[in-house]
Amino acid sequence: MKDIVTVQDAVTAFADFIEPTAAELDAIEQEMPLILAEVDLLDAHIITLDRTPTELDTRRIRRARNRVLNERRTLANCIASVTLPEIGA
Repeated sequence: MKDIVTVQDAVTAFADFIEPTAAELDAIEQEMPLILAEVDLLDAHIITLDRTPTELDTRRIRRARNRVLNERRTLANCIASVTLPEIGA
C-alpha cells in the first residue's frame, strides 16, 4: 500500500517568488487611474445591456470613454517622459 502525500510543501516552497516585486507594484499603482476609468466604462456599458440606452446612458458612456482616453494619454506621456531623453536640453 502506498501512502498519499500532499504536495503542499512543493507548492508553498515557492510562495516567496509568487509575490509581486516592488517594481510591479509601482507599475500597478501608476496604471490604477486607467484601470478605474476602464471599470467605469465597463459599468456604463453593463447598465445598458438589458434596455435601450437613454440620453443619460449615452452621456455616461461618452464621459467614461473620454476619461479612459485621457488616462491612456496621461499614462503614455508619463511613460514616454521616463523612457525618452529630453531633446535639445
